[in-house]
Amino acid sequence: MANISTYPQGTPAAADLIPGTQRYTDSSGKKENQTRNFTVQSLGSLINAGFTGGYTVYTALLTQAGAAAPVATIMQNTLGGTITWTRTGTGAYTATIANALFTSNKTMVFINGGSATATANIEWASPTTATVTIDTTADSVLTKASIEIRIYS
Repeated sequence: MANISTYPQGTPAAADLIPGTQRYTDSSGKKENQTRNFTVQSLGSLINAGFTGGYTVYTALLTQAGAAAPVATIMQNTLGGTITWTRTGTGAYTATIANALFTSNKTMVFINGGSATATANIEWASPTTATVTIDTTADSVLTKASIEIRIYS
């Protein structure tokens, strides 16, 4: 058997293969383990999807100015739906998603003000399974503010 520490270190690419064991149950109910090759990209997708009790995630940078709705630069969205941002009042913004994906007591929001010079308390709430609200108490407080919405399974 080869000594794994003798192999040179490399930088993986999406199409590179990693050997592993795939577990499954055949049609007769017999449990089987088969050695398979997995791509780096498929493993990354599995991790990003929030496998095995994990979570799905929406990560973006939000910028809001004047009386306009926040504009999102989406970094990652594994929620399975599109979020629409609206301004509902001074410093009040709502993220709306179809299909009631914001599970009660399983949705978390992490947000900051980004590089805005104004300081404000930022609060969030998930009043329905289709909306998350953000309150900054004033407009023009979010400048590339990082937001992450996680929905745990």
